[in-house]
Amino acid sequence: MAKTRTQYSCTACGAISPQWAGRCPDCGAWNTMQECRPVAASPRSRETRAHYAGDSGVTALSDVGLSAETRRGTGIRELDRVLGGGLVEGGVVLLGGDPGIGKSTLLLQTTASLARDAEVLYVTGEESLRQVAIRAARLGLAADGLQVLAETSVEAILEARAARSPRVMVIDSIQTVFTEQLQSAPGSVAQVRESAALLVRHAKRSGTALFLVGHVTKDGQLAGPRVLEHMVDTVLYFESDGGSRFRLLRAVKNRFGAANELGVFAMDDSGLKEVRNPSAIFLSRHEEDVSGSVVMVTREGSRPMLVELQSLLAESTLGNPRRVAVGMDQNRLSMLLAVLHRHGGVMTADQDVFINVVGGVRISETASDLPALLAALSSLRDRPVPGDTVVFGEVGLAGEIRPVPNGEERLREAAKHGFRRALVPVKNAPRGRNAIQGMEVVPLRRMADALEAAFDI
Repeated sequence: MAKTRTQYSCTACGAISPQWAGRCPDCGAWNTMQECRPVAASPRSRETRAHYAGDSGVTALSDVGLSAETRRGTGIRELDRVLGGGLVEGGVVLLGGDPGIGKSTLLLQTTASLARDAEVLYVTGEESLRQVAIRAARLGLAADGLQVLAETSVEAILEARAARSPRVMVIDSIQTVFTEQLQSAPGSVAQVRESAALLVRHAKRSGTALFLVGHVTKDGQLAGPRVLEHMVDTVLYFESDGGSRFRLLRAVKNRFGAANELGVFAMDDSGLKEVRNPSAIFLSRHEEDVSGSVVMVTREGSRPMLVELQSLLAESTLGNPRRVAVGMDQNRLSMLLAVLHRHGGVMTADQDVFINVVGGVRISETASDLPALLAALSSLRDRPVPGDTVVFGEVGLAGEIRPVPNGEERLREAAKHGFRRALVPVKNAPRGRNAIQGMEVVPLRRMADALEAAFDI
């Protein structure tokens, strides 16, 4: 009798090794190699391959028929914004986020809205049908046309899909489903990869818009193989600051729209509500000017948004003063403080520096450089920046103020919210008839210009 071979699979990346190792040889993760038994792949007939992947054969690109891209609105405008205008036929969306952040709630509200005009199938692998019905009743959803299925087998799900022919389908979640072609447990790297592949291929062939809910690890990354994000068309992440009722839905990848687009929701007893004016929730609107606070205009996808940067500098008792940045890159903060010392003549080597972006927003663009420096200097000198002033701009290592994209659009957003003065890079300052009515725009070339305009230093 032939001896059964044993292999070891990495739970982080799915790599296969004939021997156990404490560290994965492919991705370098520790203690992730688990024993598994190889399963012989069953040969697929030509009909099976065509069923899952479409008709094979080489075709000239010019011969491929093109039709106008039609999008299906979800009934939730913030979600449509993040998706790039709505659902695309055959598009696959992967939605991830921390437990309890509102993934299932958002999709239940979305499918209940879509069910009014189209056939929708909601597949749950984590909850019973009764639990889904109770949540729908609590949210006050009229889900008469919404079809639900409690199933974890991919083959059974596809059979149910063939019988109903829905235009939109939700799988909640991809870590709970399995395919009978593999013997490994649901949630394993191999099961997640193969189950997602079967569902994605079926969605592409049938034209069904597909939502996949994904779990996240303690590091905030989607659980399962990294290839899962490459297989889908759109990757969305739900984010939330601890204890806040606001939820941020961010597009990390989108083949049919702008990446890094942002949607803002508020969670209450009746579910997730859209926030039409996000700038209002990220501004403190102090009754009087306070030191250490600067308002900037960031850009998330196609949306300009006003956020407040707050800074606190305190004399340090440590040999190595702390540099803490919440909402922006900490290494960049250290670099900016060095620029402030070299080109502004302000030393912070004996100060603990804390920077916080109000509302739990994460800013990755360089437009936050100048606001962060002015907020830090405002706290150090205890001299507030006027509350009707908005600031944005990149700071170079040579002390120059560099322009950022879409400067005029940022200024118009600030003027719409009542700001009357703007400190911006000289190349972002509008000229002539492009001037912003009712706003004084101060162009800046060097770091010294910014300090003079803000504090008369």
